[in-house]
Amino acid sequence: MHFASLGLSSALASAAAASGYAAPTPVQAASIPAILKGHDLWGCAQTGSGKTAAFALPVLQLLQGSPPQRDPRALVVVPTRELASQVGQVLSQLAHGLALRTRVAVVYGGVSINPQMMRLRGGADLIVATPGRLLDLVQHNALRLGSVQHLILDEADRLLDLGFSEELQAVLKMLPEERQNLFFSATFPQEVQALANSLLRDAVRVEIAPTEFTQPDIVQRAIVVDAPRRTQLLKHLVEQHQWSRVLVFVATQYAAEHVAEKLYKAGVYASPFHGGLSQGARTQVLQEFKDERWQVVVTTDLAARGIDIAQLPAVVNYDLPRSAVDYTHRIGRTGRAGESGVAVSFISADTEAHFKLIEKRHGLHLPRETVEGFEPTAQPTEARNAGTGGVKGKRPSKKDKLRAAAALDEGSTKASEG
Repeated sequence: MHFASLGLSSALASAAAASGYAAPTPVQAASIPAILKGHDLWGCAQTGSGKTAAFALPVLQLLQGSPPQRDPRALVVVPTRELASQVGQVLSQLAHGLALRTRVAVVYGGVSINPQMMRLRGGADLIVATPGRLLDLVQHNALRLGSVQHLILDEADRLLDLGFSEELQAVLKMLPEERQNLFFSATFPQEVQALANSLLRDAVRVEIAPTEFTQPDIVQRAIVVDAPRRTQLLKHLVEQHQWSRVLVFVATQYAAEHVAEKLYKAGVYASPFHGGLSQGARTQVLQEFKDERWQVVVTTDLAARGIDIAQLPAVVNYDLPRSAVDYTHRIGRTGRAGESGVAVSFISADTEAHFKLIEKRHGLHLPRETVEGFEPTAQPTEARNAGTGGVKGKRPSKKDKLRAAAALDEGSTKASEG
């Protein structure tokens, strides 16, 4: 199948080929014709499946249908600055050489707003933005959204979640009611599906289930280790497998700094990457990691979505993600664009039950591995509680403790009365 057969112009089909898209991926083949026909669309496909081009190509063609104007006609909203930059690069590359010049503007927080305001004075056909900075620009009268014909939510499930709901609702109130809505993500948890459905109108649903041909080639491993020895084990694995680059996920910004520092002192070129860094520092670390100047980057879930690092060989869950959804996005940083990769999760005594829940949600059952010299000494929480007489793996509630104390007091009273 060729891109031209999906209804794209020869110019955009050539732009896709020049950008490395040899043939449409399943999500692109299913989405592009529907978008070109003006349908709303709900697109769900695994990470690395080509979702960005699935909306970028048809939207660029739709924008070619009318001459440029000052106010944007298409708006792409993303949750992170890094994803905004990445999507903007894809759009600019695909738009290069089109008959009608398409002006793409990328705006996000963490940097001065003034240069962005200056760039918007000449107008923009397509805006890629994080919600907060988008609202700032509107409040500064640097941007008007009344002409937007196409709204795209990339990583839609996160934008529809509670963390962004207020900002997103404020943005939606500024848009025309008559518009095309395109929502894309690798996951759509149950709790956001109702909201997504309320915003879409007779939407085409594109859900690409992983198959033998589309499933990313990711080997998933679960290694049991005592929590205090995770950093030593991480260093051992990096050296043993000679991974050129590793993305390591931790739970907090402090942990990112702490683990990166310990690795660096141990002779591993490691750097932290998290939302507490300045935007300049974040951009520099990410670029240096792509250039293989850092061997290990220790990050929070900031890097779990949208960041595309070509040929990344390994991802490590130093701390387990809070949700099964985040597990999907984390491991999806490796095994992209047909490459293979490995995703390692460290399992300690206190996190075994949580990892079992992640496995259940994904239909997985990974064998627990141990590494020689790093065998765990602590038993899983479930095993430690097995002899307490309670439900396996379940701690007594406060009410259970009160009942037990009352029973004990009643038994003591009866004994004394007897």
